[in-house]
Order: sequence, then C-alpha cells, then structure tokens
Amino acid sequence: MERVKAFLKRKDVEISVKRYGVDALGAMAFGLFASLLIGTILNTIGTQAGIPLLSTIGGFANAVSGPAMAVAIGYALKAPPLVLYSLVAVGAAATDATLGGGAGGPLAVLVVAIIAAEVGKLVHGETKIDILVTPLVTIIVGVGLSLWWAPPIGRAASAVGSVIMWATDLQPLLMGIVVAVVIGIALTLPISSAAICAALSLTGLAGGAALAGCCANMVGFAVMSFRENRWGGLVAQGIGTSMLQMGNIVRNPRIWLPPIITSAITGPLATCVFHLEMNGPAVSSGMGTCGLVGQIGVYAGWIQDIADGLKVSVTAFDWLGLVMVSFILPAVLCWLLGRVWRRAGWIREGDLKLEG
Repeated sequence: MERVKAFLKRKDVEISVKRYGVDALGAMAFGLFASLLIGTILNTIGTQAGIPLLSTIGGFANAVSGPAMAVAIGYALKAPPLVLYSLVAVGAAATDATLGGGAGGPLAVLVVAIIAAEVGKLVHGETKIDILVTPLVTIIVGVGLSLWWAPPIGRAASAVGSVIMWATDLQPLLMGIVVAVVIGIALTLPISSAAICAALSLTGLAGGAALAGCCANMVGFAVMSFRENRWGGLVAQGIGTSMLQMGNIVRNPRIWLPPIITSAITGPLATCVFHLEMNGPAVSSGMGTCGLVGQIGVYAGWIQDIADGLKVSVTAFDWLGLVMVSFILPAVLCWLLGRVWRRAGWIREGDLKLEG
C-alpha cells in the first residue's frame, strides 16, 4: 500500500474532493467560457449587427466546447503535455451526439476527462516509447469510457435538470427561492456555479432563478462592502466574483446572510413576477454579472426565441425584469440589510475588507 501511495504521489494523482470537485469542476467552467460562451456572444453580435463572419467564428468556438472542457480539466489536474493534448479527442468523444447513442454533455466530460487524464499521468514517462504509449492509453481510455458512460451520464444529468426546471415551472415561488439560494451560495463558494448549471442544463425559469441568486451575491457583496473596498472592490466583486469574500465569510459567516436573504427574495421575483427565463447557454445561468455574461445569455435566449417563433419581440418589461433582478434589487436590498447588520453589530468595521 505504501508503494502505491508513493507512486501516486510521484505521479501527482491526488484522489480528493478538492482536486476533482473544486479544481477540475472550476476549470471545466473556464473551458466552457472560452468556447461555448464566447461563441454564443460572437454569434449574437454577428446576428444582431449583420456581420456573418462573427457568427461563423462563433460557430467554430461552439463546436469545440467538448475538447476545450477536457483540456481545461487536464490542465487543472496538472497533466503533462502528451496527456493534455490527447484529451482533445476525449472531450470531442464525450460530447459527440453520434457516438454511442447520444452526447454526454459537460458532466460526462468532467467524469471521463478526469479518469483519462489520471490514467494518462500514471503511464506517462514509464516506457521508452512514451510518445506512443501515453496518447494511446489516454485516448483509448477516454474514448472507451465515452462510448460506455457518456450517454447515460448525459441522460441522467439532463433528467435531474429537467426535474428542477419542471418543479420551478410548477412551483415558481418555492423553487425560485431554492434555486436562487443554492446556486448563489455555489457561486460564492470555491466551486463553480456555472459548471453546475451547465452540467444540469439549467435553463428556462430555473435558469432565471439561478441568475438571480448569482447576481444577489455578486452585486450584493459589491455594494454592501463599498465602505471598505470603494470602487475597486465594487468592480472586482460586481463584475468579477463574490468568491473574493470567502476568507471574510469564514471569519464571520453572518456577513453572508444579506446576500443569501436577497437571493431568496429576487429568485421568486424573477420566476413569479418578471418571468425571467435563461434560454441562452445553460452555463450563463451560473455566471451572474461576471463580465455581464449572464445578462448577455438572457439576451441571446430572447433572440433565439424570436428566431424560433417562440417570442414576438423583446419588450420593455423584459428589460425591466433583467435590470431589476440583476442590478437594482440586489444593490438596494443588500445595502439596506447591510446597514441593519452593521447597526446590530453583526458586521463590524473591516469585516468586508478584501485582502490586498
């Protein structure tokens, strides 16, 4: 057993929740961002501005989302170059709808790419013909698992996402609260809310609630901590990430309550009042105001719905709902709750100060 542990350590194979559930999952979201999300943005701009070239470029970016996710996961697992390059084929296989009965989607890429990368790392450098052995083993394991596992994993993830979306349509008040709070918390924790939404294909009203929860945390913390962090903190958290507050949350968990309460309010407002739906890429549901990707995703969904004949036009009420849920309500509610918390002594001077 000690020899096995020593071998795994030498190969930097660390079987842990952090390595796979935090590092790899977060990297997968970056892979999606650099392919599917950017492609959607370019396609939307190209369509709206009448620039076919941008739509063409966006189409190419969308087409390589599987390989991009797999390579990103391999990079997070510190895979050597031969393994990393081989994961391109693995990611393509895991998302190929014609391979093995159906595309696996992001969750299948996560599972298959992790195993293929770790197996590739185990054999890397162990033979004199490493340039053949490492890619052969990595690709055979990855594509083989894609044939075997990807379709059922994809169907299972889609089923879970469908249940969440069905429940949100059926009970928009309750599920608006639940989805917004859970995804908002995931956004601030060192895990990827975007990857979770992508893995579950979370769109529609549930996607709108998820977006509300993310915005409540990002804009909420940005405004609530303006006294301590000024404009730099407003930008870093408001269009960056509320994850910057994790160190402060560990020291004083009560500072997290205003954004969480805000998400519990804006979530059902998004589902019941504004009927805000995320019909763009599912990954956008978990992005909040980060680079305004969440809002661009909603707009892309509107445009696609119009093209599909599901929507006549983008109305003033649509824009009002998006602006209120994304910016105004999180800012106002968190600012008010923050003042109450400070007067009660639950938030002390410096509790929201970002390091550095």
